[in-house]
Amino acid sequence: MKFNVSSSEFLKKLQIASGAINPNPVLPILEDFLFDIKDGRLTISSTNLETTIVTSLEVDAEEGGRVAVPAKILLDTLKALPDQPITFTVDPSGKSIELKSDYGQYKLAGDNPEDFPETPQEDNVSQITMAGSVLSDAIVKTLFATSTDELRLAMTGVYVQVDFNKVVFVATDAHKLVKFMYSEGIKTEATSAFIIPKKALTLIKNVIKSDDEVTLSYNTTNVFVEFGDTRMVSRLVDAKYPDYNAVIPVDNPHLLTINRRDFQSSLKRIAIYANKTTNQVILNIQDGSLTVSAQDLDFSNEATEQLTCAYQGEPMTIGFNAKFLIEMLGVLESDDVLFELSTPSRAGILMPTDQEAHQDLLMLVMPVMMSN
Repeated sequence: MKFNVSSSEFLKKLQIASGAINPNPVLPILEDFLFDIKDGRLTISSTNLETTIVTSLEVDAEEGGRVAVPAKILLDTLKALPDQPITFTVDPSGKSIELKSDYGQYKLAGDNPEDFPETPQEDNVSQITMAGSVLSDAIVKTLFATSTDELRLAMTGVYVQVDFNKVVFVATDAHKLVKFMYSEGIKTEATSAFIIPKKALTLIKNVIKSDDEVTLSYNTTNVFVEFGDTRMVSRLVDAKYPDYNAVIPVDNPHLLTINRRDFQSSLKRIAIYANKTTNQVILNIQDGSLTVSAQDLDFSNEATEQLTCAYQGEPMTIGFNAKFLIEMLGVLESDDVLFELSTPSRAGILMPTDQEAHQDLLMLVMPVMMSN
């Protein structure tokens, strides 16, 4: 097995594949890339048994073959080389690999490709296609709201509902919730729902391009995401997602409209003075005026700021976790945001004042109860 390739192009593909390699794998072979050459195309695979990444590139190959290559030493070597042609040679036994560059040659030990786990196959899958920009946007807007609590397994991923001409992405950690719906250019003949783990979505977000067309195939155990010359396979979260619609309040007569950046900047400053356990900030809302305040009684710290706003409703005082609000405002993109409220003990709904056509974004945040 022997091929020639540009070191920078080679490195780009290896870095994509390296996302599925864990630092301390359960099996030594999981520290490796699997190389497979057929008809002048090199396919690179990696896996941690939960997520598998397969990507490929054209190479100048004299013959085909397969070999498992230790990932770290190969990546470190290529990162240390400037862009240049390199020759990659594997001896017939597959045990010895030689890399040649303009600077010299480097030898490393190969592993048996037969030990590398099989990539899950697309059996009995349903399919949906969408633009890379839509999937990327959906991941950015929901991923931060997932839970890290392994005891609430369903909430550690993003819930995806496919319904013919629309797709809904939902994430929650029981303190905050994001629902993002998109309905343009969605091609599918299915209606179903599944939960994609946070790690897999993070990997997709890091490598997907907005102009890619994405094919998302899924069955009861795995999701297969294909874009460009890369395919990612992830095991789905095997858990029942909570009924998120039940927690979204529908009667919210108090409407606060405010400049997003001004609100976020104020919260960042006021949060410095908040209690570090609760991150509680108090919003005192009246016609035309929002007062943002916080105090940390343990250290005698307190801060207050006043902002102009548009408000319809009775005056209200309500507490929220500043960290959650700052995160949400950072993901929203409109100049102004609308905050829908009902009572100081019920969740608030945050959304952009200008929704793009064919999409609907809603964020929910639970209040932090104020002590009397």
